[in-house]
Amino acid sequence: MSSQHTHDHAHPRALDKPHVDPVCGMRAATNPDKSFAVGGTSYYFCSIGCRDRFAADPAHYLAHPPQPRAAASTAAPAAAESKAATGYTCPMHPEIVSDKPGACPLCGMALEPRMPVAGDDANPELVDMTRRLWVAAVLTLPLWIIAMGPMLFGTGMRSVPWLAWAEAVLATPVVLWCGWPFFERAWVSFRTMKLNMFSLIGVGTGASWLFSIAALIFPDLLPDAFREHGSVPLYFEAAAGITTLVLVGQVLELRARARTGGAIKALLGLAPATARRVNPSGNASGNDEEIPLDQVAIGDRLRVRPGDKVPVDGTIESGSSALDEAMVTGESLPIEKSEGDRVIAGTINQSGSFVMRADKIGADTLLARIANLVAEAGRSRAPIQKLADRVSGWFVPLVIGVAIVAAIAWIALGPAPAFSHALVAAVSVLIIACPCALGLATPISVTVAVGRGARDGVLIKDADALERLAHIDTLIVDKTGTITEGRARVSRIEVIGVADEDEVLRLAASIERASAHPLAAAIVRAAKDRKLTLAEALDVESLTGLGVKGRVDGHVVVAGNQALMEQEGIASDALDARANALREAGETALYLAIDGKPAAVIAVADPIKATTAQALKDLALEGIAVVMLTGDHETTARAVAQKLGIERYRAGVDPEGKQRFVKQLQSEGKRVAMAGDGVNDSPALAAADVGIAMGNGTDVAMESARVVLVKGDLAGIVKARRLSHRALSNIKQNLFFAFIYNAIGVPIAAGALYPLFGIVLSPTLAAAAMSLSSVSVITNALRLRNVKL
Repeated sequence: MSSQHTHDHAHPRALDKPHVDPVCGMRAATNPDKSFAVGGTSYYFCSIGCRDRFAADPAHYLAHPPQPRAAASTAAPAAAESKAATGYTCPMHPEIVSDKPGACPLCGMALEPRMPVAGDDANPELVDMTRRLWVAAVLTLPLWIIAMGPMLFGTGMRSVPWLAWAEAVLATPVVLWCGWPFFERAWVSFRTMKLNMFSLIGVGTGASWLFSIAALIFPDLLPDAFREHGSVPLYFEAAAGITTLVLVGQVLELRARARTGGAIKALLGLAPATARRVNPSGNASGNDEEIPLDQVAIGDRLRVRPGDKVPVDGTIESGSSALDEAMVTGESLPIEKSEGDRVIAGTINQSGSFVMRADKIGADTLLARIANLVAEAGRSRAPIQKLADRVSGWFVPLVIGVAIVAAIAWIALGPAPAFSHALVAAVSVLIIACPCALGLATPISVTVAVGRGARDGVLIKDADALERLAHIDTLIVDKTGTITEGRARVSRIEVIGVADEDEVLRLAASIERASAHPLAAAIVRAAKDRKLTLAEALDVESLTGLGVKGRVDGHVVVAGNQALMEQEGIASDALDARANALREAGETALYLAIDGKPAAVIAVADPIKATTAQALKDLALEGIAVVMLTGDHETTARAVAQKLGIERYRAGVDPEGKQRFVKQLQSEGKRVAMAGDGVNDSPALAAADVGIAMGNGTDVAMESARVVLVKGDLAGIVKARRLSHRALSNIKQNLFFAFIYNAIGVPIAAGALYPLFGIVLSPTLAAAAMSLSSVSVITNALRLRNVKL
């Protein structure tokens, strides 16, 4: 047989358990990179800095534990109760988890739901920021007109004393109310020493407003170095303008970030709100009962009419139809479904009516699992982000240092009024710097790319796998269920001696029905087609990579490959010639022995998937070397390899052998991806640089892999690799933009152009540039939604 027989056990993904950081009291995720063990107990931290402080003196922090506190501040309104259980996290710091919306204490960004909600529910943070923006805009516009009065109406405007007080009246609510969330976040950043963008904004706007208030109330106390044309310049319009433009940036950013979760919302929105349950008393449509989706129970019989969406995952019991599975699998053509076929929640019934049995409901449906995987992947960290993380650690202190140096330089070398120019330069430097653009560069691209892949049935579980896919040079593929359909059928039965063909099939099917292997399913299906009555199998034992044995109706039945016959001491010479002839035709030969004697060879034909040949050609054009591994016989493997033009293959490989082969290639410097669908593929899937599971395979294979192809064919690997290349290119563009923006913007704000061109950047223009930087990064990432795969 081509792979191991075993029972199909699901291995659900472990939930990410929140912990309390023993240093700062923040909630922290289960992240091995941010953990430290003491006395056999692992402690988890919100950041590397907290981990290092704990490691330096664990006894102190364990003896004086902090009070646990929520990750979010009160900067945003409370969320609706319907979202309370969702959980909120930061797009830049996924280890931050809160039970309500607010601001991240590490970077100050607005937290977002860990799992987006279907529909157009208002984002409370966006609603709040939009309201503050409107108030700020209404007050800032007349303020700017007054501030520009001397240029518009002549210098005589400076002699009107009440205009200065009008500026203060207009600017104060903008700075202190509209900009209050920024001061809150700045205060948290200085209190925790997690300096971020809002640290800079708070200092910059606060300094401008406080200086202007002091100059307005106590003008005689300021030295002449601050005076220009006999009066002290005021910066109310700069403080209000900065606040207004930062609010513009926040609103644009929040709107753009909301669009990055569009793929998840679209997936969640596929499920219908209700289902039609067939009344147990009969099948007539008049007995159907329409119920809310959350009332569907496993085992319920549900009717799906033409045009309806399939409510949950299940199996068709009666009827047939063609289903549109495009949103889930990426398959553009409708798929014919009939009795015994599986159907997926959210797919659309296009033609006939059918009755299905509910097998998986709620969070266990494929639709919900896909949405969860996409959300988790968007929060994962790509290796390429390590550089940005290192830079972000010292970015804000460096910017504050540059602002201080710029102020000193203007005081020492600049023209009069020296102190005023120094203040403007320092505030401009603080405002123009944007660590958020740097921090968002990678996670925002990952989120959009993973969502784009999900639309085509390519589920990438983490950012590391997304990046590694671009560097893969060797692909190992299993045969059964990966290259072939995995829906094998019994083509013939070669019986030896006086054994009856139906009896041989009945015994084989009785012992094989405990297995989830495609070949076993083919044998059971053939017995059902012949309406054979199967018996209960006792003492069933699965033998890895060999087959299965047990007792049926008092007979010892052994079914498997030639190696299993040898292991059990059963002479198979009489079966070998017939088996070889079947293998030459590309069919799989299953040996069957009854009571220690060879009884039959069952030929199982598993057609090659229609998309396999073209996918292999596309992979070759991508520079990928393909190797086929199979537990099947050499003759069968050779026939399939020749048909597809695969030059390198190995037959008769057991699960451990597949894993060893992966490691062998890796030791040769190869970057290996492994594609498979069975339980026996899981060791190799886990060992490969990137494990790729077919969505039509077992749950164990899907859990071991880091990429899942919902449709279950190799064409998905081509799409996944192209998506990886596009995403990596997009991340590099974002990082380049963020680095170059700060590298150019900060020196200009400090006054680097003044000696040559006499140009001084105003704080208001610096605020506009800073606000657009994060939006530009997000906008560039959103282009990934439309890439063609």
